[in-house]
Parts: sequence; structure tokens; C-alpha cells
Amino acid sequence: MNNIPYTYPLFGQQEINSLTDLLQDAEKFTSEHYTKKCREYLKQYYETEVLLTHSCTAALEMSALLLDIKPGDEVILPSYTYVSTANAFAKLGAKLAFVDIQEDTLNIDASQIESVITPRTKAIIPVHYAAIGCDMKVINDIASAHHLSVIEDAAHCIGAYYHGKKPGTLGRLGSLSFHHTKNITSGHGGALIINDKSLIHRAKIIWQKGTNREAFIEGFVDKYTWQDVGSSYVINEMSSALLYSQLQRLEEITQKRVAIWQRYHQAFSDAEIKYQFKRPTVPVGCEHNGHIYYLIAPTEKSAIELRQRLSSAKISAPFHYLPLHLSPAGSRFSIKQFSLPICENIYKRIVRLPIWEGIELHIDRIIEKVYTEIQGL
Repeated sequence: MNNIPYTYPLFGQQEINSLTDLLQDAEKFTSEHYTKKCREYLKQYYETEVLLTHSCTAALEMSALLLDIKPGDEVILPSYTYVSTANAFAKLGAKLAFVDIQEDTLNIDASQIESVITPRTKAIIPVHYAAIGCDMKVINDIASAHHLSVIEDAAHCIGAYYHGKKPGTLGRLGSLSFHHTKNITSGHGGALIINDKSLIHRAKIIWQKGTNREAFIEGFVDKYTWQDVGSSYVINEMSSALLYSQLQRLEEITQKRVAIWQRYHQAFSDAEIKYQFKRPTVPVGCEHNGHIYYLIAPTEKSAIELRQRLSSAKISAPFHYLPLHLSPAGSRFSIKQFSLPICENIYKRIVRLPIWEGIELHIDRIIEKVYTEIQGL
């Protein structure tokens, strides 16, 4: 492979077999065979109700509907996140209270949350960046004291742990992503984790276009009708067939990615000491899944030059999010203009390195090139 992409899903015979099995059996296709198998797997894995969705965005939108978000309500979230975290709530009229991130983990700075709580605040939405858990004890304590809901954006997190618990199970609701950039993929896909049992009934209605179709499938009613607002949030069966095979290899894929992450981390220890290229920090009690490995360059200029030099060597090493409060829509939907100095500075300096199952064949080349260029900057 001459060009080394940032991400590259690796599929094998197991994934091919599942897709072939589905295409050769129309009954499985129409009965949502693999969607049911994936859902059962995830329900056992998370030990709670899980609904498969066509994206993490869909799971977040379902969360907003379940909270009855209305125009004028406010939600608290980090600015350093993907647009879906904000969009799901803004589209229902919520105002966004953006909070800065911690310099060590790039997660929401829990110490700043209370300063933006108002009588209109409905929810806190922590985002577990790179599958490293946010400070959920502090966040949940704040939420409890102010009677707020916690909705975890755990898009990066399957296979990770926070003090022995799985991210996505620590709030009232959690969301997962199975996008092709994630460790476990269905191409496009996601899931809603429902930790508050009182929300399960309505979640199933919202999931099924606002109807009680799920109750009909389960045999509780003899026909289904329109009950509430909802949309077509269910994942498609082709994606589920792919996802099921990936889930069967969850432990294997996670172990491989963590090993790659550790290889990078060890290789760049000197770069942190000698050249001030900061490595990721993993707090005590957090077990990540090797989803993202990054370096924080000492300056914006050195980050740009490193990314450009790697690109010239056909190694993809992109930056990540543009802070949402700096975007046109972020300014439009936020409760006020913010100055969030840490994310405003760090997003310019982050360099993400390729990390995917199978990159072991190329990792020596990547490390050598990155280290050579760091020394020359």
C-alpha cells in the first residue's frame, strides 16, 4: 500500500459470509434477522435496552425527542465535537451552551459546567473523545443536583471502559456510532443505549416512525398505528449483517487497535520530552479502545508542516474538529458568544495518525517518518 489512509476498514471472510447468507435468504432479509441478532448482542453487552439506528446522529436525535426538547430549552456540550452532537438538539429549537475542553483528554471540562446552567437547561451532553471517559462522577453529581439529564455521546467508545463500566451506560441515554471510521463498522450505523427504563416504551415508538410497530412485532397488539412523533431511525438489514460479523470480532479488533496505539505511544515518548509534541493522556480508571492516536504539536505552524510533510509521503494525518462555537451555525444556535481558549488553540495543533486493524504492516514506516519530520521542524 503506497498511500496510507487515516482509516481503512478491514473485512474478511466472516463479513463476506454474513452478507452472502443474507442475500441468499429472502426470509432473513425481510424478517430483520441480523438486526435482531445485533440488538440482542448489544443488549447483553451493555446489560440494558439497545435500539439499532441508521447512524449515531439518529440516536442523538431520538435522545432529544425523548427529552421533549423544545424551543428555548438549553443543553450543555463541548464545542470540540462533531456537528451531530449539537445538531440533534438545535433542530428542535434548543440553544447550545458550549463549554471548553480539558487540555489533557480533550473531553468536556466538567469544572465549567455549572457556570452555564440556567433555569432553562435540560441536559448535559458529554462526549468521550477518543473513547477516553469524561469525568462522569462529577458530571452526574452536577446533573443530579440541578435535575438535569445526561446524554452520553459515546460514538467512539465500543470496547472501552470507565472505572469498569462501559461508556454509554453512565447517563440516562447513550449513543454509539458504527460509521466506517469507527472500530466496529456497518458502513453507516449507530445505536441508542437506554439506561432509564421509563424511556424504553416511548423510545421504541419514536424508533419505528412514531408507531407502536415494535409492540405489534412482539405480539402485544394485533395492529399498529401512529402514536407519537418519530422517524425512520431503524438500521437497514445489509448494514446489520456486516455489523454482526464485526461484533463477533469486537475483542480481537479492540486488542489489535490498542496494541497499535501502544506502539505509537512508546515510539513518541522522546518526541514529547525533546520536541514538545504532546501525547494523549489516559486518566486512571479509563481503558480506551485504540480508536484515535494523536500528537499535539507545540505550535500551529509545526502541526501544519508535519501534516503537509506526511501528506507528501502519502501518509494521511488529518486534524479533527473545528470547534462548533467558531462555526456560522454554532454562533447562530448558541446562547451567547464564547471564548473557549483551550479548544480554540488545540484544534489547530492536533495531528491524528493512521490507526486501523491491519496497519501493523506499515506502522514502522509511519513512526520513522513522523519522528524524522518532528526532528526537522
